[in-house]
Amino acid sequence: MNRFSRRLMPSAATLGLALLTPALAAAAALPAAIEAPGLRIVAQVHAFGDQIYDCEPGSDGTLAWTFREPLATLLQGSKTVGRHFAGPEWLFNDGSFVKGAIVGKAPGAQTEDVAWLRLKATDHGGNGTLTGVTAVQRINTEGGAFSGSCTAKGALHLQPYTADYIFLGK
Repeated sequence: MNRFSRRLMPSAATLGLALLTPALAAAAALPAAIEAPGLRIVAQVHAFGDQIYDCEPGSDGTLAWTFREPLATLLQGSKTVGRHFAGPEWLFNDGSFVKGAIVGKAPGAQTEDVAWLRLKATDHGGNGTLTGVTAVQRINTEGGAFSGSCTAKGALHLQPYTADYIFLGK
């Protein structure tokens, strides 16, 4: 199994997180920058997809890869329950969605892993699971980070990643 296909399959640890009760999951140690004390878990999902990068000129005019947007499938167990995309936004199959803004960040375990995040909800829609969400945490990231030089302005690069998202509310 290559690194890419491994990233598309949830790990035993990730599946274990999805099966934890909210009280147990909340007790897991998180970096202080992404803690959300006083909030309860509304939903937990595992995401797999890509972090998308554009080849664009930097402030010095040199071309470099810059983050554009995520594109991921959201799973609970083996069931697809939604999508994650630019905004950042999470849309569940029940029609509910939440958009967020980053308010906390902690490094991933490896240099190739995107950061763990805490986001505050900035917008909601629909009537379903995500309706009362006030915060989102991205944890257990694998992959997704990408940098370096590029040679063709406007080129795209898709970097595979997986993560767990925890949706929190009052």
